[in-house]
Amino acid sequence: MSRPCELSALNARKLIATKGLSPVELVDDCIARIEAINPAVNAVVANCFERAREEARTAEAETVKGGDLAPLHGLPMGIKDLHVSEGIRTTFGSLIYEHHVPDKDERVIAALKRAGAIALGKTNTPEFGAGANTVNKVYGATRNPFDTQRTCGGSSGGSAVALACDMMPICTGSDTGGSLRIPAAFCGVVAIRGTPGLVPSDRRVIGLTTYNVQGPMARNVADAALMLSAMAGSDSCDPLARPLEPSSYGEIQQTELSLLRVAFSEDLGFAHVDNGVRETFRKCVAQIAPLFGRFEPRDPEMKESTRVFWLIRGLHYLASQLDNYRAHRDLLGPNVVSNVEAGLDMKPEDIGWAYAECTRMYRKFQRFFEDIDLLICPTVAVPPFPVEQLYCTHVNGVELENYIQWADLTAGLTLTGHPIVSIPCGYDATGTPFGIQIVGPRWHSDRFIIGVAAALERALADDPSLSRPTPDIGALSLTP
Repeated sequence: MSRPCELSALNARKLIATKGLSPVELVDDCIARIEAINPAVNAVVANCFERAREEARTAEAETVKGGDLAPLHGLPMGIKDLHVSEGIRTTFGSLIYEHHVPDKDERVIAALKRAGAIALGKTNTPEFGAGANTVNKVYGATRNPFDTQRTCGGSSGGSAVALACDMMPICTGSDTGGSLRIPAAFCGVVAIRGTPGLVPSDRRVIGLTTYNVQGPMARNVADAALMLSAMAGSDSCDPLARPLEPSSYGEIQQTELSLLRVAFSEDLGFAHVDNGVRETFRKCVAQIAPLFGRFEPRDPEMKESTRVFWLIRGLHYLASQLDNYRAHRDLLGPNVVSNVEAGLDMKPEDIGWAYAECTRMYRKFQRFFEDIDLLICPTVAVPPFPVEQLYCTHVNGVELENYIQWADLTAGLTLTGHPIVSIPCGYDATGTPFGIQIVGPRWHSDRFIIGVAAALERALADDPSLSRPTPDIGALSLTP
């Protein structure tokens, strides 16, 4: 049998239920893996190991007692350091909150704990999630486990690395311009960006927007769906939340890929995409095309996405970070400062145009989906760049306009509000994982797109060139 820490969430949960695995054994083994591997990658930045062991003993006693167990009963989890967690240091990657220890969980963390998950600690993130390279002034950089000289992506980078290294079976993440999807792709794991409102948030500064969501990360689609079933809800704290049955999201629908009509796009018709990424995606497309009923190249109309996203992002930074900028500018990193200042420089007509254009683009995207079932594209436009580099500045020799433009493939799709799953699809030319985005129709198609992702994951599992990559744990470990 695999080490307990290497078990999938579903398998670990089944073994716990049948008393074939103790939650104490699972937590202890996950802690041992963190202690052995984390010094090389810096994924877990604050821990609560003793509390986790105590909670595992309680979970074990409940298992022995018998009766119904919660869906995540006894499963260790990592919490992204942007998520507020009771009793665990929560810095948001910022020196402003370097010693902050909340006395209450935010809604999504409380929901996961009610579902039986046991927090092991916090996973690293860039300052306030700004930028898709996980580095900050509090904890430093998190490194890609496949090549520690490269970035793991962000902003949910610590979570992605922890999962890739089998430190725990599930982790939380969040996504604005790709913060779930980019690190998932760079580290060979799965992330679900659900329809906005599917996972209600009590910390969204601007509620009526497709911009920011919270979501699950795991090593496979079924585990991510299981976690989503605990995160989803109808909580009125989020104006986009709506009535639903949360537990249904853990049930994978059987999907027949050969019946699906699929469009694929290398660049969504507007993004700068590295030539090597294009070549990797073309090889991937050639191999997966026969799985689908119809598979054709087609670009959505999204040509203004770069400017629209940057303007809307500036507005969000004014809403969330202006006070910090005014009171603690000297403590903030360049990404947050530049984003707030870009927001301050915006004119009202810019904001009006951005929201109007976003709506026009959204309507075109709906027409794009009239005769297709899903869209597939690369998750990230570039391979992982050097970890010391704060962000990617050029693609194919072309200088980019701002620090987040290299994430256009994820940021552009954020504007549509459509559900997206990123799954690993082998390696790229750098020897690091490659990921693809599977985009579904609007509203209530989350379960459908999860079913598609699970079916495609199964279809790729036996092909070494397309299946999920795994890092060399032995090369990262402090212990033999």
